[in-house]
Amino acid sequence: MSRRNRLDAVVVGGGVVGAACALALARQDLRVALVEGREPAPWSAATPDLRVYAFAPDNAALLDDLGAWMSVRDARAFAYRRMRVWDAAGGGELAFDADALGRAQLGWIVENNLLLDRLWSALAPAGVQIVCPARVAGMEQDEVGVRLTLDDGTRLDANIAIAADGADSTLRERAGLEVSAHDYAQRGVVAFVETEAPNEATAWQRFLPSGPLAFLPFGKQSSIVWTLPNDEAARVLALDEQAFNRELTAAFGARLGEVRVVSQRAAFPLRRQLAKAYVAGRVLLVGDAAHVVHPLAGQGVNLGLRDVAGLRDAVVDAKSRRADWTSPHRLARWARTRRSENAAAAYTFDGINKLFSTNEMHATLLRGPLLGLAGKLPPLADLLWRRASGL
Repeated sequence: MSRRNRLDAVVVGGGVVGAACALALARQDLRVALVEGREPAPWSAATPDLRVYAFAPDNAALLDDLGAWMSVRDARAFAYRRMRVWDAAGGGELAFDADALGRAQLGWIVENNLLLDRLWSALAPAGVQIVCPARVAGMEQDEVGVRLTLDDGTRLDANIAIAADGADSTLRERAGLEVSAHDYAQRGVVAFVETEAPNEATAWQRFLPSGPLAFLPFGKQSSIVWTLPNDEAARVLALDEQAFNRELTAAFGARLGEVRVVSQRAAFPLRRQLAKAYVAGRVLLVGDAAHVVHPLAGQGVNLGLRDVAGLRDAVVDAKSRRADWTSPHRLARWARTRRSENAAAAYTFDGINKLFSTNEMHATLLRGPLLGLAGKLPPLADLLWRRASGL
């Protein structure tokens, strides 16, 4: 491939992880293009996005380095200072407290479309070439670069192509990278609710035999993620508002009193999906294109942004040594590190889901005391939280 007009990197997929990746590389003075099929709708404070994230401190620091976090935080990011996790079958409670951990907060609850709005606003000023609307229609690569053909006939030449185009990644498929997948036969039901008692800036999670139920503080309201088997999810979505409120209140053990839904309800399918490799020649995978995990720990977008942070750090290290950041051994090192961490997280969440989402007697007898034991050992609680927060 000719080097004339070649980009350093082209990122395919303009979601949170893809936009952050393009911005992170552009901040390192690389020539970057972002290809996306549809420009995100502007964020509106009046219409909260049902899709929210429990945003970890390390990723807030990443976005701060990229010049995007302050505008996110100032718009609407709700800090949570405590977490409470318990099992419906009884036993102890696992608690995390920011004061005990020496932190101002454990993290923030942030809307997906707010993150997108602020990241996209930063792209063009950073020099990112935005190619939108466009989709990848063809790809070819050799030992020095990648050429993408888009659906409008445009061709983009780059040293590296980065697939950030989601769990059903087109670029991953064209690169021949395979995945292993497991369908949980569950859906996550999401909505905003009001509760009789205040949420206390606390993230709550109750484990039920049908799956975990999380209440995430969103100002005076809470965002719920209610994991249910597919047929149960369909049933509760079809309930009228009063019946839904009654069932949700009961499922949460009335921990915050009566619950009342104040938004539309939606559901998304849950699966575990892991790419068998993150690199194929000059093509890399990040975010959901590389890994999809169970949402019970709220780590999906956090893991994806850690892929970005790791890649950014690899570029910084290579530049400091006047070396080629795209060399095969450097890309392989980044891929090994990220795949190891993401696979460990995915199978850990898988195991937790299996242990708690069952009525089997031995599991029921074991899981409550396990939570209680972790809650009574501050060093263990500290370790668990630091692992989840990336610190």
